[in-house]
Amino acid sequence: MGPQACGGIQVTTSPDTVPEAAPAAPPLVELSGVSKFYGNIKALEDVSLEVHAGEITCVLGDNGAGKSTLIKIISGLHRNDTGSFTIEGEEAKLGSPRAALNRGIATVYQDLAVVALMPVWRNFFLGSEPTKGKGPLRRLDVDRMRRTTRSELLRMGIDLRDVDQPIGTLSGGERQCVAIARAVYFGAKVLVLDEPTAALGVKQSGVVLKYVAAARDAGLGVVLITHNPHHAYLVGDRFILLKRGAMAGSHAKSEITLDELTRQMAGGSELEELSHELARAPAPDHLGGHPES
Repeated sequence: MGPQACGGIQVTTSPDTVPEAAPAAPPLVELSGVSKFYGNIKALEDVSLEVHAGEITCVLGDNGAGKSTLIKIISGLHRNDTGSFTIEGEEAKLGSPRAALNRGIATVYQDLAVVALMPVWRNFFLGSEPTKGKGPLRRLDVDRMRRTTRSELLRMGIDLRDVDQPIGTLSGGERQCVAIARAVYFGAKVLVLDEPTAALGVKQSGVVLKYVAAARDAGLGVVLITHNPHHAYLVGDRFILLKRGAMAGSHAKSEITLDELTRQMAGGSELEELSHELARAPAPDHLGGHPES
């Protein structure tokens, strides 16, 4: 584009002028160089991860890798000893799980804090029950809780037969899905899932992963803690590998294959060494067959 007159002054505009891109939003949660010690015991050392809206960050590791300690730090149960922990770019010092929930971080533990004999709708609102009426006439708004539970579960694609049935009658996968829908309804921005498929069969695991993906598609940042690389690779966008409290790898999905992820998690060279140790030894000659007469 040529020169243009502006108040008697010629202004030259270039066709290559491109408006500056808006700065990227900070991660919903970011841990940088985080460590946690219990006396002389190193539970976690120099671990970093980012959780972005609409993405699933998978944390993989065997028993004792430090996954539980990481959950406790993100959920506000414990504080990190070193490193930084930020929520949407602001340094965070959470004092309790309630403080984490107030900042939009909801944690769903493997054992699920539910009351088995209470109906689904009662568990959905447990601890946050809406009421109606005032003074001595104040009471639980049961109709609202029933309606909301049914509609929120349907919105996540969960079609329960009856929200009045005791939650203990649901399968493990269905209970996990109710917990996920509850976190979404109460405004969670970050959803931390502790081994949600650990005790489930193949079909139920698939159901849970479907709703984990639904939470991601709803714009939440999801942290999926698991020891199953196959489940992680189905839904994950980023993978953090822990081993004995330290980071053993950090990869985007585009940078690693399922086979390589499985190999790294299993220990790679350690597994190969073990396979040699377990290889069947050749049978001794005197056991090889009967000598000819």
